[in-house]
Amino acid sequence: MALTDTMRVLRSRAPRVRELASPRKHPMAAVGLFLLLVYVVVAIVGPAFVGDPLRTSAVDALTGPGATHLLGTDRFGRDVLARAVVAARMDLLVGLVIALAAAVVGSVIGVVAGYAGGWVDEVIMRVTDVILAFPGFVLALIIVAVLGDGVPNVVVAVAVAYSPYFVRLTRSQALAEREREYVDAAALSGNPRWRIALRHVLPNALGPAYTQATLVAGWAILDVAGLAFLGVGIQPPAAEWGVMVAEGANDVLTGAWWTALVPGALIVLLALAFQMVGDDVQGSRR
Repeated sequence: MALTDTMRVLRSRAPRVRELASPRKHPMAAVGLFLLLVYVVVAIVGPAFVGDPLRTSAVDALTGPGATHLLGTDRFGRDVLARAVVAARMDLLVGLVIALAAAVVGSVIGVVAGYAGGWVDEVIMRVTDVILAFPGFVLALIIVAVLGDGVPNVVVAVAVAYSPYFVRLTRSQALAEREREYVDAAALSGNPRWRIALRHVLPNALGPAYTQATLVAGWAILDVAGLAFLGVGIQPPAAEWGVMVAEGANDVLTGAWWTALVPGALIVLLALAFQMVGDDVQGSRR
């Protein structure tokens, strides 16, 4: 797709973004976009206004919310607000990177399968069916157990788990796009098959993938936090919401509810924001 064509597509989608942000026409999407904006602002500028999330203090251990520590401290005396704000940057970035990686890899594979057809399509779709037989979280857990702990391994594991969703979406769209006249015109112009698939069919088959990426970002954040809660993937003392929930789970029994409730609520709200935006876009496409 030429640069002018790309700019024309972006301009045509700008009114759609503004429409989604309209509280009157799309109240749920507007709320979701507002929550996402708040999270983005906190993730970008928040860490500059809080203290060191790794600073411990035995004297301040399990201090309740108050003037000194607005959201209290954990069992190590670390400020919950500082850890939650710093964790927002990691969790939001990891969720977006996973969604982008899964969308790019899955969409390319799906377009190749749909445009090539034949045995290529058959092999790709059978492998996709095998991967989809596993729940995404379980497959990510298995992959992280094999690759080892660490943020890069978590990103790879969760992205692999959700790539098949994009494969099926873009494949079905590519099957329709390959029958259009612009594909025949590109072939008659002497373009090789790989160029037609990736340069012409792929950009026009990405419509459903945009919606799916929004939903996957929310699922990915839940999965990353869930893996950390189980003790795999991101490890303490990293400031990450799943790690914070895992560390604060036992504190709830002693009355220190804030150590687990605060990060847990942040996870739910962020996943809900992505879900509200994704559901609204998905409904409007039907």
